[in-house]
Order: sequence, then C-alpha cells, then structure tokens
Amino acid sequence: MILSCKDIHKSFGGIKAIQGCSFTVKKNKITAIIGPNGSGKTTMFNVISKLIDPDSGTIEFDGQDVTSLKDYELSKLGISRTFQDVKLFQNLTIREHLQIALSDSDERLLSNLFRTKDVESEKIQEVMEIVGLDKPLETYATDLSYGQRKLLDLAIGIAKPHSLLMLDEPVAGVNPRLRDSIKNILRELNNRGESILLIEHDMNFVMDLVDHIFVMDAGKVIAEGSPEEIQNDPYVLAAYLGNCGDEEEIECWT
Repeated sequence: MILSCKDIHKSFGGIKAIQGCSFTVKKNKITAIIGPNGSGKTTMFNVISKLIDPDSGTIEFDGQDVTSLKDYELSKLGISRTFQDVKLFQNLTIREHLQIALSDSDERLLSNLFRTKDVESEKIQEVMEIVGLDKPLETYATDLSYGQRKLLDLAIGIAKPHSLLMLDEPVAGVNPRLRDSIKNILRELNNRGESILLIEHDMNFVMDLVDHIFVMDAGKVIAEGSPEEIQNDPYVLAAYLGNCGDEEEIECWT
C-alpha cells in the first residue's frame, strides 16, 4: 500500500463535495478513480495532493500520516501530479520545464533557470524518449500543439522525483492515436515499477489499462474492483445512468 485515504470529508459552503471517502492504493499498480460528473473525483485528487485541506479524515502516504502537510512538503515526499488543464510556462522551453521538474530545491531551481550553459542530462533524454516527444529541447511551450503539450505535461510528471504518479485525465481531448500512445507509456512505466493513480472519463482507456478501479458517486466510493468486476456492478451502472442519463458514456462496458 502506498496511499490510504480514510473517511475524508470536504465541504464548500453548504455543498458536501466529499462525504466519508475511503480507499487504498497499492504499490506498483495502476489504479483509477472514476465516476459521473460532480461525484467528487477532482476534489479528492486536490485533497490528496494537498491543494486543499480536508475538513476531516486522514491521508497516509508510504506509511506516513501526511494529512497536515503542505503541498510542497508532500511533493518532496514523492507525489508527482499532472492536471486536466495543462499548466505550462509559455515563455520557457521544453528543456527548462524538465530542469524545473528535476530540481529538488529552490536554490537548484533558480540555478537551472539562470545558468548560462545548458547541459542536457541523461534523465531529460530518458524522459523525452519515454513519452516520445520528438521536438527540440529548445522549443517553447507556445510552439507545441495541444497533444505535444499533454506529452510535455506527462514528461514533467515523470521527471519529477516521485514514488506515486497522479494523473488527472491524461487523455482528455487527445486524438485516438495519441491516446493509445499514452496508454502504452503508462503500461511501460508500470512495467518499470511505477505506482500510478489516475482520473479519467474515457472508459475504454481505463478498462483496457488499469489493475483496480474505485468508483465515486455523491462524494464517496460506491464500488471497487477489477475492470471486469466494475463493468458488471449494478450500483456502478445505476450511478452512471442515473446521474448522466447517457448510455453512450458506458457503452464500452456492455
């Protein structure tokens, strides 16, 4: 077990976004959190990565209680996260983004940004090869297509020293070819021993990739299991059909 969330609650005003959510994530596995819109997935991700604090409950990471830690403290312990909306510095190059990701202190970060001579590290080359981003390292983020920005965002998450990689909708908005490429990238990372936790709406992608799934609805986990078990769970089908009203969203399950 690398991550454990126990009885997490989070409200915004009178809205109860998370209501007693509990689950554990195993090491060296690919785990997904799915659920209809408004089920609390992103809020839970934000709580785990400490962008927001829970109202109550506990979070343990790699055997340590991290509930009260700040986001930068948790990051240093080994959680790397990407976002659904790609967050890049438009005036920095690919190389500079990866140098920042590799930095483990504020001092090193500044020295990476302002040093006069760039030295391409083996780690940067390795990460570029892993994601298949075939662009010069001096390319600015503004000159990348949406798909290339998604790959750079993934590369940044991989480059940052970590023991858990959290991905928020890694294939949102990408074309089928890139979706398959990202699926293969994540499989290869897992084969290398990576622990991955992701949120994703593309059910074909999820069912073909992950080892274990947690399904959220109304701020809590309503089901968990293997992809096969989840596809045949009546509570899951009811949550999607009842809240979404769109059978096409789960057509890959039947």
